[in-house]
Amino acid sequence: MSNAFLYRMPSGIPGDVSRKSQSTIESHHVGGQFAAFGLFGKLSATTGDFVPLESTDTAVYGLLVRAYPTQSAQNELGNAVPVASGVQDVLVRGYMTVRCNAGTAKKAGKVFVRVAAGTTVKPVGGIEAVADSTNTIEITKAMFMHDADAQGNVEIAFNI
Repeated sequence: MSNAFLYRMPSGIPGDVSRKSQSTIESHHVGGQFAAFGLFGKLSATTGDFVPLESTDTAVYGLLVRAYPTQSAQNELGNAVPVASGVQDVLVRGYMTVRCNAGTAKKAGKVFVRVAAGTTVKPVGGIEAVADSTNTIEITKAMFMHDADAQGNVEIAFNI
């Protein structure tokens, strides 16, 4: 069995609200396919749905919260892909575990979100610790709460 933590426990699961009592979570209809939980999105001006970001966006609305419990035999814990429609929870203020896809997340460090040129490693709406010219925007009301773990998982504070 290899379930021993020799140096540090994992920081959490991306999309999981880490301090529930200090967070504001709203339910919104999702109007697009997000690559994973714990990604930033916006409210559509035409439909009011919570949708993935686009290259022209300069602001975000919130983070897509991981649905729990996940009831699917195909998706293991932490690997579930969000549904493209239906009602999902959105964190608009609080603390969440996310995956840092680029750069080195450090305590009180700046948080950037990818708005263009997404890949499976760096999805649109994903969190990064370093700016990427025109493909990312800085989230001025967010910061890393500690260093990332070995998988890149880290807690961020948003709109606090």
